Amino acid sequence: MTENLHIQRNTTLLAAVLAVYIAVLSLAAAVLSLTFVLVTGFRSLLGLGPAIYLAAAALSALPAGRAMDRFGRVPVIATGFLLGSAGCVVTAAGTKWDSGIAVVAGFLLVGVSGAVTLLIRTAAGDMYPAERRARGISLVLFGSVFGAIFGPAVFGPLFSDKDVAASTLTVPWLAAAGMSLIACALVLTVRPDTKVIAERISARDENQTPVRAAPLSEIVRRPGVLPAMLAAIASFGVMVSVMNLTGYVVVDHHHHAQGSVFPIIGAHVLGMYALVLVIGRLIDRIGRGPALGGGLFVMAVSCIALMWVASVPLTALLLFGLGVGWNLSFVSATAQLADATSAAERGKLLGLNDLLAGLTGAGLALAGGVALDVLGVTALAIGATVLAVAPAIFLARLRPAARTAA
Repeated sequence: MTENLHIQRNTTLLAAVLAVYIAVLSLAAAVLSLTFVLVTGFRSLLGLGPAIYLAAAALSALPAGRAMDRFGRVPVIATGFLLGSAGCVVTAAGTKWDSGIAVVAGFLLVGVSGAVTLLIRTAAGDMYPAERRARGISLVLFGSVFGAIFGPAVFGPLFSDKDVAASTLTVPWLAAAGMSLIACALVLTVRPDTKVIAERISARDENQTPVRAAPLSEIVRRPGVLPAMLAAIASFGVMVSVMNLTGYVVVDHHHHAQGSVFPIIGAHVLGMYALVLVIGRLIDRIGRGPALGGGLFVMAVSCIALMWVASVPLTALLLFGLGVGWNLSFVSATAQLADATSAAERGKLLGLNDLLAGLTGAGLALAGGVALDVLGVTALAIGATVLAVAPAIFLARLRPAARTAA
């Protein structure tokens, strides 16, 4: 049956969509804090820019997930990219005319887009059975490697020999708007909708028609769901807060050129996805449980080392390690959440997970920005390390249960 579902073709298309999305994300990760500070002048609230983006993404995640379960994955993802393109245009206008209101509005729209496009992993999990699901998700996520290369190649030259000023950000944000439209066009070519694929695979494997979707209150009590959500929330929150604040650290605290941020962010995104094919197979082999805590420990090591590193190459190396740790914990958590749900439930559970993870990331970015401005890089590094280690220790005790659930 699956030969008529174009799984390989759709996997390739979704990987290409992610490549474009990650290229846009590399700009956002590098300059969200700088854009907000340069336009508004609120230096002490440098974490507010990423926090606005992450809060908008968090609050949009659950409605987007529910919409995916009702209308399918493709129309919701396409709508997300349209909103993202509009958000980039509005942000560009804000940098051109020094309008804080426009910048905030643009961040909100880009955040909504980020929530929807992050749920592409729902579509990835749809197309593969449980025993190959982590590997299937990794095949789609592998497209992000090309985005990690493409993003700095596009945006880096736009900052070459430019002063650190709001006006230098206008053209990059407009370029990101155009790239979001390209991603929208690509996702519209995915056929059939991956939700249909999941329903057909389920009917074939279980020899039954799809069952009624359970409420979220019941789904979250299933074995393995809460440990997976804890790992996903902790890994995502730490990763996005450190990633978004590192650009400001490099430029303002270590006094490197603005363009040097892009190799660091590129290295981070490569860490997030370059080893995803290997990690996907590893997770399917060793089980979800060991990967959940192991990824958080890798992230903790990368965060604590930021206390002693100031050079661009070493910072890039640590951000690469942060990405690898996130990959390990987040892919295993996504696979475990997908294992615990049917096609009609998957979107809303992952949406709930992203809601909590995004709000955590927004809070950590805002608090981390204040700590960074008042106490310095050491406070940011220690705080991020503690937040990664604490749930990892807790999950290590639950390893047998998590392995059984997987």
